[in-house]
Formats: sequence, structure tokens, C-alpha cells
Amino acid sequence: MRFIDKDVSPRQLSPLNLAFVGDCVYEILVRETLVCDANRPVNDLHRESVKYVSAKAQTEAFAKIKDFLTEDETAQFKRGRNAKVGHSPKSATDAEYHTATGVEALFGYLYLNGEAERIKELFKIINE
Repeated sequence: MRFIDKDVSPRQLSPLNLAFVGDCVYEILVRETLVCDANRPVNDLHRESVKYVSAKAQTEAFAKIKDFLTEDETAQFKRGRNAKVGHSPKSATDAEYHTATGVEALFGYLYLNGEAERIKELFKIINE
């Protein structure tokens, strides 16, 4: 499911553009999961969401899904992981930050490709 009816070729976008979109996709998955699990104060929700969207958490998420990725999905992850980000992370190692960028690029690629069901499958594996 996409919100904007505009054709785009995800393969033609830079990996950092994919990660830019994928960051939001991943964030909404986390937020929706937390809200659906329990009705609680927003500050608690925010504190809990940070545990899932950090570079370290996304590195752990990748470890869970890496064996389930198709060749194309792995290639998209690697495009994101290998992108030149231009700065060093504050609260993560360089390796964690690059892995997280790869995860975000993958989710951005799948979203822009209209692969909502695949996004759900991968996120389910991450949450198991």
C-alpha cells in the first residue's frame, strides 16, 4: 500500500533516499505495534519505541531476517549499508549505523515497490 499515487522506480533512487523513506516505514511499524499492544501514555510509548528504532536494535533486527531475504532484498540492504553517510553516529558503532541504514533502505525499497505484505512478513520475524 502506498499513500501517493506517483510512479517511482526504487532501483533508480539513491540508497540514502530509500533509507529516508524506510526510516519512516520502520518507525510506523514500531509505533503501530506498541499502540496496538497497549493503551499507555505517549511518553511511555516514545521511550519504548526508541528501543526498537536505534541503530543497535536495527542491527539485531537484521540478524533475525538476513537468512529470509531474497537475493534482490539482500542487494538492496547492501546498497544502503554501503552508502556514504557523511557523518559518524553518536550512540552506535559505525558498523551498527551502516547496518541500520541498510535495514532502512530495504524497508524503503519494499515500501516504494508496493510490497506491503513482504514488509509485514519481515517485521513479524523481527518481532518473534
